[in-house]
Amino acid sequence: MRLLFMGPQASGKGTQAKIISKKLEIPHISTGDLLRNVEGELKEEIDSYMNQGMLYPDEGMIRILKERFKEDDTDNGFILDGFPRNLKQAEMLDEITEIDKVVEIHVDEERTIQRILNRLNCPNCGALFNAVKHKPKVENICDDCGSGLIKRKDDTEEAIRKRLEIYERDTKPVLEHYKGRVVRVDGGIGIKNVTEAILEKLKV
Repeated sequence: MRLLFMGPQASGKGTQAKIISKKLEIPHISTGDLLRNVEGELKEEIDSYMNQGMLYPDEGMIRILKERFKEDDTDNGFILDGFPRNLKQAEMLDEITEIDKVVEIHVDEERTIQRILNRLNCPNCGALFNAVKHKPKVENICDDCGSGLIKRKDDTEEAIRKRLEIYERDTKPVLEHYKGRVVRVDGGIGIKNVTEAILEKLKV
């Protein structure tokens, strides 16, 4: 089953993608992780964009995904997380693979804002923690790799609201594009309940 997980920042889609990928025994393909883990000349190219605060071009991302989808572990499907973010990207994705189901994890705006305001990021491995509900074992240290955790400078309430507006604007056409294949889950009911709801809606 080729799945696409969508949801605003802090909706828990990354967490759920990891859990569901283990249950279904298909890989979780996070575009953020793919970009962080590339090597060689391509890494230098990607870093040059990241260091300027620019997004890596869609065409480059499609090339990376196309190569990733060729790997044997995707034979029975995958969970894609982080792409597409807009209609143009969805149409480009159609050219290299077919998506069977889209899991939209919905969280109300105020809950999302609080989650992001309390969020701690690992700049090294990309792990996320919450200063209130999902604290690291050692204060401000990543459980996974031991690096120092940071709070993003742009995680202010005003900036978060703006990002959520952009997400709503860009995502609606994507969900319309996948009409008939979208299942919607409430992301505010606790990790275990969200997992169960996703599995039930996917009928697996």
